[in-house]
Amino acid sequence: MPRINLLPWREEERKRRQRDFGLAMGGAVLAAIAVIMLTMLAYSQMISAQEQRNARLTDEINELQRSIEEIDGLERQKERLLARMEIIDQLQKSRPEVVHLFDELTRQLPEGVYLTGIKQSGSRIEVRGVAQSSTRVSALMRQIDASEWLADPEVERVATTTAGASRQAEFVVYIKQRRSGEDEEDV
Repeated sequence: MPRINLLPWREEERKRRQRDFGLAMGGAVLAAIAVIMLTMLAYSQMISAQEQRNARLTDEINELQRSIEEIDGLERQKERLLARMEIIDQLQKSRPEVVHLFDELTRQLPEGVYLTGIKQSGSRIEVRGVAQSSTRVSALMRQIDASEWLADPEVERVATTTAGASRQAEFVVYIKQRRSGEDEEDV
């Protein structure tokens, strides 16, 4: 029988298989690296896109905050203007009240009573004056009580003084001025 040596063929086959295994392993490593790199690139792009969206949202939020602050400023300005308008409206409504006050004081002032000073704080009026007698002060208070524009007379003091040969009564009376449109029950 002839002798055939199969060992070198097996050895060549083993070397070829090892070389193929090495190439396959290298290819697998390269493929794994490529997959990892592509995955990292994909995640990097997704993170970048999300950061851009977040930055845009932050910019929009900041712009909305500025708009809200501007609206708040406009609201405060509106409230100030409304308050001014209300004050102006009240002043416009109270313009004729001074005329009514002086007109009513001159109508209700009895003979023998002279006013020396008038001071107003809101609707309360302090009237100082001189009368020929304390009964004239009483008459003034009765006439004020019956008045359409004046109400609630209160005497703070009546002092009798002597001026030369005659006696006179110095007085301080507080009265309230009725606003236009007020009823007697409101006062």
